[in-house]
Amino acid sequence: MASAFVVGDKFRNKVTHLLGKSESALPRALGEELEEVLEKPEPTILPFSTARKIKKYLQDNGHPFYLHELLEDSSLHLPEIVKPPRNPELVARLEKIKAKLANEEYKRITRNVNAREINCHGVLSDFGQQVRSVKAVVVTIFNFLVTIVAAFACSYMGSQYLFTETTARVISAVIAASVVGLAELYVLVRTMEGDLGEP
Repeated sequence: MASAFVVGDKFRNKVTHLLGKSESALPRALGEELEEVLEKPEPTILPFSTARKIKKYLQDNGHPFYLHELLEDSSLHLPEIVKPPRNPELVARLEKIKAKLANEEYKRITRNVNAREINCHGVLSDFGQQVRSVKAVVVTIFNFLVTIVAAFACSYMGSQYLFTETTARVISAVIAASVVGLAELYVLVRTMEGDLGEP
C-alpha cells in the first residue's frame, strides 16, 4: 500500500525556493524534514506525513500555490512486496503429496491392465471370444432367415386349399412370413436386451 510520493523536479524547485526564502518562516522541524528529503538520492521519496505538514503550512500562511501543484510531476511510491522464502519442509511435504497423488492416479488408470495375460495368451483368448460372438450372430441370422423362408413355404403350400389363384396364395404367404418375422425379431430383441442387461 502506498505511503509516500516519488517527487519530481517541480517539487524540488519549489521547496528549494521555499527553503531559501528567509521571509517564508518555515517551521524548523518541517524545514529539516524537507532538507532531509531533498538530500536523499533519486528517486526522492516524500512520506505522506510530511506532505500533510506542507499542506497545512501552505494553507495557514496563504501561499499562492497548493500542494497538488507541487506534486504535479510526482507519482505514488509503491514499495515492492517481498515474498517470504518458502519453508523447505513444507515444499518437501508438498512434493511428496504430489508424487503420491500421481502414483494413485496411475494405479487407478492401469488397474485393469494385466501385462502377463497380454504377453502370454491374451491375444489368442480375445480372438477366440470374438470368433464365438461372430459365430453366435451368424447362427442367429441364419435361424431368422430359415424361419421366415419356412413360414413363407408353409403358408404358400397350405393356402392352396383356400385360394385357387397364385397371386392370392403369394400374398397370404408374404403376410404370414412377415408376421412370423416380426415375432422372431421381437423375441431376438428381448433376448439381446437380457444378455446386455446381465453384469
